[in-house]
Amino acid sequence: MNNTRSLLILVLSAQLAGLSARAHPADDTRAVAEEMAAAANNLLATLTPEQAAQAAYPLNDNERFNWHFIPRERKGLPFKEMTPEQKHLAHALLSTALSHRGYLKASTIMSLEQVLRDLEQGKGPPRDPERYFVTIFGKPDVKATWGWRVEGHHLSLNFMLVEGKEISVTPSFLGSNPGEVREGPRKGLRVLGAEEDLARQLVRSLNDEQKKAAIYTNTAPREIITGNDRKARALSPTGISAAKLNAAQTELVWQLIKEYVYRYRPEIADHDLKKIEQAGTKNLYFAWAGSIEPKEGHYYRVQGPTFLMEYDNTQNDANHIHAVWRDFEHDFGEDLLREHYDQTPHRK
Repeated sequence: MNNTRSLLILVLSAQLAGLSARAHPADDTRAVAEEMAAAANNLLATLTPEQAAQAAYPLNDNERFNWHFIPRERKGLPFKEMTPEQKHLAHALLSTALSHRGYLKASTIMSLEQVLRDLEQGKGPPRDPERYFVTIFGKPDVKATWGWRVEGHHLSLNFMLVEGKEISVTPSFLGSNPGEVREGPRKGLRVLGAEEDLARQLVRSLNDEQKKAAIYTNTAPREIITGNDRKARALSPTGISAAKLNAAQTELVWQLIKEYVYRYRPEIADHDLKKIEQAGTKNLYFAWAGSIEPKEGHYYRVQGPTFLMEYDNTQNDANHIHAVWRDFEHDFGEDLLREHYDQTPHRK
């Protein structure tokens, strides 16, 4: 009980600090960067030398780009090998980046590993709610350039901070297996239900002519098309342009986009949403593949000039969701770093 109470206090403290920071919008990014650096250093300070060797990597290490969402071995320090105090501090770090809604989604996705363990009875890959890994790249400091990642099965959250001025949060992947828990004490749980329901509401609202443009095939792909590509790439502008949607349909597109973007704190998400908005609604495309009926295989994507959001639900009889947000410019903070080094003199 005391451990649970301590964790809640840490999470709420971080979120209340975020609310306080919003009183000064111009300083929002720096305030978040300060909280992230402090939380990362609080965790690092508790690590043994052996744990630090697992958790800490140089900023320029290629491991930073080695992301995936399948159940596989990973680099970093797993929650399973942390002390209770360290687990609380790792969750506190996570809460400096995520919104309340995003934190609930991420922590619930972790907990679904226990559901899979119970369902599979040891017949599948190793399932463990603590088989999630924290990795820190570079030295956390509000004036420094550094990054961090929390990753495991169906969760890959990647962050890059540039001198407290810019924060990149993509690639951003959430998945859910089962998509809907259909038996047991958690029956009815749908972690990514909004990502599915908003898109289906949109495609069902289309008239026949609009559906011909939006639904590009009756067979959904078995996986998100970009997979775990290191470099995000724009897919063909298949589907219906948002310029051909009515006001209510356009609002659904924006609600769907916000469901992905506002996984993160408003101080972060507001900035990313503004960038998407500045590219213009007419440049957004919504594409659907597969059935529009619940519990049947389906896929969709929303794409604009600067970003791609992909969702796939075909595996396990359409009860296994993958949902990713990619940024063509700022994945892994690469363009931010390039701009930073171009504009800032550095000594050799």
